[in-house]
Amino acid sequence: MPEQATEVTAAGIARLAGVGRAAVSNWRRRHADFPKPVGGTETSPSFALPEVEQWLRDQGKLAEVPLRERVWQQVAGHPEGAVTALTHTGCALLLVRDRPTAWLELTAVSDERMAGVLPHAMEEVLGARLGPDTEARARSGGPVPSGRAVAPVLTGSDTPAGRPSDGSPAAGSPAGDAGSVHSPSAVHTARAVPTPSTDALLPSVPLLRAAAELAAGIGAGQTFEFLLGRQLDANPRQYTLTPPGLAELMAALAETGKDTDQPGGRRPVRSVLDPAAGTGTLLRAVAGPAELLAQEVDPALAALTALRLALHGDGSPRSTPARTVRGGDALRADAFPQLAADTVLCHPPFNDRNWGHDELAYDPRWEYGFPARTESELAWVQHALARLRTGGTAVLLMPPAAASRRSGRRIRADLLRRGALRAVIALPAGAAPPYGIPLHLWVLRKPGGELRPVPELLLVDTTDPVGPGTATGTQTSGGRDRPDWPAVHAAVLDAWRDRADHPGVSRVVPVIELLDDDVDLAPARHLPRPAAGGGAAGLEDVRERLADTLRLTADLTPPPAELSAPAHRPLTTVGELARAGALLLRTGTGTAPRTDTGTTPVLTEHDVLAGTAPSGTPAPPPTGAPGTPAPDDLVLLEPGDVVVPVLGAGSVARVVDEATAGAALGRNLQLLRPDPAAIDPWFLAGFLRGTANHRQASSYASTAARLDARRLQLPRLPLAEQQRYGEQFRALAAFEDALRTAGRLGGQLVRGMYDGLTDGTVTPR
Repeated sequence: MPEQATEVTAAGIARLAGVGRAAVSNWRRRHADFPKPVGGTETSPSFALPEVEQWLRDQGKLAEVPLRERVWQQVAGHPEGAVTALTHTGCALLLVRDRPTAWLELTAVSDERMAGVLPHAMEEVLGARLGPDTEARARSGGPVPSGRAVAPVLTGSDTPAGRPSDGSPAAGSPAGDAGSVHSPSAVHTARAVPTPSTDALLPSVPLLRAAAELAAGIGAGQTFEFLLGRQLDANPRQYTLTPPGLAELMAALAETGKDTDQPGGRRPVRSVLDPAAGTGTLLRAVAGPAELLAQEVDPALAALTALRLALHGDGSPRSTPARTVRGGDALRADAFPQLAADTVLCHPPFNDRNWGHDELAYDPRWEYGFPARTESELAWVQHALARLRTGGTAVLLMPPAAASRRSGRRIRADLLRRGALRAVIALPAGAAPPYGIPLHLWVLRKPGGELRPVPELLLVDTTDPVGPGTATGTQTSGGRDRPDWPAVHAAVLDAWRDRADHPGVSRVVPVIELLDDDVDLAPARHLPRPAAGGGAAGLEDVRERLADTLRLTADLTPPPAELSAPAHRPLTTVGELARAGALLLRTGTGTAPRTDTGTTPVLTEHDVLAGTAPSGTPAPPPTGAPGTPAPDDLVLLEPGDVVVPVLGAGSVARVVDEATAGAALGRNLQLLRPDPAAIDPWFLAGFLRGTANHRQASSYASTAARLDARRLQLPRLPLAEQQRYGEQFRALAAFEDALRTAGRLGGQLVRGMYDGLTDGTVTPR
């Protein structure tokens, strides 16, 4: 095996061959010629990718490794690590996109020669997109552009070399300039992406060639997005991500606010800053041309973010506004101390007690009060305001506790008095990590000049939206981390534009009402949820609907059962029927195509269990993957399909009707599409729900059960006999739906009566 060959784990082998990880484990046990591990650990070994590819081809399990997978495996198996590989790949993709002719000339030579000439070519495109590498010029003795100080070398940690880990200035370092006591003037002005050296690039040349080949098919930007997305997915605990739906909402709030107090009306975004950029998702969501500025404490992540922003869009360096990314902690070592941006978007770290409380006590940014050690989020709020122009807008993602903690009440009060805080918006749980709590958005505007303080605060609550699509008042969601973003966007942006009272959704509260001892700004405190059933006026309608449903339930009650001896019928399995072509088996992925009217709804596991309409939103494709899912990934429902949950949901099966047809099949669901000439769908669904049948087809782990649909059994019966059973099963399903509806309406009526009696809108009889 050649030195520094790319390695791949068992999960990677499964992805290459299109099988599960259990199949790879079986191959290792059953085939003596399976490649031996070359690295990793005993519990998670790694294998040489060339050997694995050859073995898969010899076994007929792989005709050709997909190019995307081959490139990703080279990134994951890079000898210097995936982050270094991604940085080199991003630099090469910039060259491929901006100077394709030069790239073709470079790739015509040997790997060694290519590695020798790449640094100069990369420096040209990096300099054009991200500015000159002042650090490299200083090391080589070259001139440094005027007005730019030389930054110290950033090490692999989150702090600059020569700087204590607590963020205080190193001994002998300058105390800082008059405009920024917290940041030495020579810190963090270097470009976030240094030009790779020849020696560093040599192991990456095969990867760069493969990445360029992939870029020829899907584009340089999409290639980098795909590889970066795979890296983020493979290391979920290392990164705190901002979901795209949330980023789009924050950017829209900054751009579409109806701000009648601002002279000249709406002002387009010209410069946008993210002082805690992470992977750059917030800045990528900014619409229209804008100068993007970012700072990120992790130097490796800052480099990836800079490349991501540089590769976003197809404009030339001359027509594309600047993308400026710097490393370092924005609170302790601000890279933009003189900036007056139009907009600040920020998803700051939460509950950070080491934010610099001790060394930043006399910082001029604390116009609204010195934050307590436990109020790091309020430090970020004031940093954002300090970097805005007068009248500029900032949108920050905040934990809900920041709106009500007593330690922050003085700062909150001053933000209100001076008109800096314009809105507090409560989001649904699951909008961003931590997923279990409803986070808040704070919308701020920098006061000053001719702007008069606004004596009111807009409070918006979307934690439990109730609308036409949610007849029972339940939240429509696509999963734990996928709220119904279109509905959330509409509710929030409408409230922000109108700045009007909408019962249960938004309220404009006079500042004087909020300036009490607590200064509690949580929307739930001042914006009570609407009573169930639409309040007292809607209770009569709920009662009538409940009465109609109970009458229907009584009509649908099954007649007395006719008992008989247990039948002994020949059985077959779903797996045998699938092999015979009598039905089709598909597994849900949650992906769905876009249509002229938006995205296709997704039938979720919750929808199947609750008997509700498809309520999910499509799972986003892998970051950087093409927007339209591959045909093999799409599973769209048709009338007569039978859907069953596969994870410990009990014996449940749902027959798709005309109203549900066209939706996409969600995750953790399996679809059985019977041939109507051979199998009646209601007959199939009914026998799949048998308790004994379900039990014998399930396997059990320590905490959950998983259904193997192929092991489910059916009796062999003529189609006419199947239809007779099917009619009975259909009647039972209608009775079950009526019971479920009656339960929901009954609960709604009970909650509404309790609310009405307690708030005085209903009087006891």
